[in-house]
Amino acid sequence: MSSYRVTVLPGDGTGKEVMLESMKILDIFNKFSPLSFDITQIPCGGEHYLDTGEEWPQGSFEFCRDESDAILLGAIGWPNAKLPNGDNAGGQCILGLRSGLDLYANIRPVKLYEGIRHKVHGQFNDIWNPELVDLVLIRENTEGLYHSLLRRSARAAIGKKDPPLEINSFPGLEGEVAWDPRPISRSGSERVIRFGFELAKRRESSFGKTQKLTCVDKSNVLRGCRLFRKIFDEISEDYPEIQTSKAFIDAFTMWLVRDPEDLDVVVLPNMFGDIATDLASVLQGGLGMAASANIGDNHMLFEPVHGSSPKYAGKGVVNPIAAISSLQLMFEYLGVRNNDSNATQCSIILDSAISSHLSIGKLMTYDLGGNASTSDVGDSISQICKESLISHYSVD
Repeated sequence: MSSYRVTVLPGDGTGKEVMLESMKILDIFNKFSPLSFDITQIPCGGEHYLDTGEEWPQGSFEFCRDESDAILLGAIGWPNAKLPNGDNAGGQCILGLRSGLDLYANIRPVKLYEGIRHKVHGQFNDIWNPELVDLVLIRENTEGLYHSLLRRSARAAIGKKDPPLEINSFPGLEGEVAWDPRPISRSGSERVIRFGFELAKRRESSFGKTQKLTCVDKSNVLRGCRLFRKIFDEISEDYPEIQTSKAFIDAFTMWLVRDPEDLDVVVLPNMFGDIATDLASVLQGGLGMAASANIGDNHMLFEPVHGSSPKYAGKGVVNPIAAISSLQLMFEYLGVRNNDSNATQCSIILDSAISSHLSIGKLMTYDLGGNASTSDVGDSISQICKESLISHYSVD
């Protein structure tokens, strides 16, 4: 039996609600699979800051770093919860972990399940074909336009601070100017691009068909993107069996929604990845369906893409599937990292349970055209998982 240490950060607002459903399902796997989980929950986020004056308890970063095999996060962000420097309170808990634990690959699967209808023009209709939407976007997660904020949050998490960068003027600009640097490094690009090729290889093995890796950038304009594309071309020579293509981000956003069947694995710099992955969530039914994994060489964090949705907090109506799918990604990457076939099987079982729940179509939350509660969905998927685990492992 494999045992894993999981640190749970519920966060703010509806993040706490969807995390309850993830924990409900994790408990089922704890009881009915060969895996066991030692779970530690840490309060954190903007609400915690307003209540206590701290973003999370002292030592939380070190616990996540030293005592966790995987981290599960709900959502961060709360109205009026601001640090003295103007940053959103709770940044240490997500941005600090991304940067401080060097979680350089942000993995965002975009899979359309049977039973999902898309809300366009206020109406729910079948628009994209589930058989043609199954891709993964990989966003570089530590550099680019967000590097300064990421670095600032990581240093704050361990009680340190870097001296500020200072540029006092820009030729041709007058008056008040605000600016953010956008550094893209060779080492940062190499590792996330190589991660993309390796993921394409795994998908080829799993799906039994050729996979293509697409590099998306703005190398016709930006120097950082020129370096990113140059490194993509260099590394592609190490993977002659993987098809490749390249696109500029502006044209890519059109192709993403028009021809998603032409995409398998996509790798992007940080800011472009942030924007394109939220757009891609439309293909799968919206942000309530969008899960993510933040992967580094030594640490892993899993979270739904959506925010804390303060206006829906406490109503029990939000879609928990993004959080539940993030748990599924946790199983998957525990399997990959530890060569654990049981973790891999648990990932398959949970994905199948989500698919079964959605294909039945009776318990859908408001964002998918239904009126089911958050707990209705969690209970349904939990029960399907329990039955599948008992069947697969013959647990009495």
